[in-house]
Amino acid sequence: MIVDEKMIAFANRLADASGAVIRPYFRQRIEVTHKPGVHAFDPVTEADRGAERAIRAIIDRERPQDAILGEEYGEKPAGLSANKWRWVLDPVDGTRAFITGRHEWGSLIALEHDGVPVLGILDQPVLGERFIGVNGRAVLLEGEKRTVLKVRECPALKDATLCATDPSAYMSPDEQDAFARVKAVARLTRYHGDCYIFAMLAMGFVDVVIEGPLHRWDIAAMIPLVEGAGGIITGWDGEPWREGSRTLACGDARVHEQAIKLLGGRQ
Repeated sequence: MIVDEKMIAFANRLADASGAVIRPYFRQRIEVTHKPGVHAFDPVTEADRGAERAIRAIIDRERPQDAILGEEYGEKPAGLSANKWRWVLDPVDGTRAFITGRHEWGSLIALEHDGVPVLGILDQPVLGERFIGVNGRAVLLEGEKRTVLKVRECPALKDATLCATDPSAYMSPDEQDAFARVKAVARLTRYHGDCYIFAMLAMGFVDVVIEGPLHRWDIAAMIPLVEGAGGIITGWDGEPWREGSRTLACGDARVHEQAIKLLGGRQ
């Protein structure tokens, strides 16, 4: 599925609008509220909500037949049954980092066609970084500078840099045990980062990202980005990512296979 330049430009406009809302809130003393759910503390701010409203307003005005799925305001079905386009939004992925003044967060915008992510943007509007995966390629835009992204080779897990957001908070005890088996072999392990660690994998600074089950808005934009840089993103079983999958992303197929075995996906 080829995404045309007009659609890519539209997605970039959505990221521009999101960033314009978010930037004034960063490193400010803003109200933080809790969204009741699975976690003891699940923060949300007006940056999250306002950015999603801004994106939705543009889509509703200019592409009203498209479906929308967003973390803050749920799902809007497609206007026509024949319309297979859906926008998947996570306006601030990494709200915990955001409210603690750290930069490891991003605004995620994905475009799906018939349920398949075909375009993904991770926009970090404070750093002026925009990572885009589309049409089998991945690039980093920094103003006028354009950098093609490519994962790095890493033949063995013992040489790998492993990242995860927070296994103790987002994985079950069994999942934490599986993660620990990979960690015991990897050269270096670093925690936290949310969407940003996927971008670092696409840039070639990280070799393995392991997360527990993610929502679709957490991962849809990451799939075109990682795959466009030459990486692999699947469930722990090595099968294509699907709703409810635990997430494994790797830059090198050899490390991917080793990680799957340690996670218990293949014996």
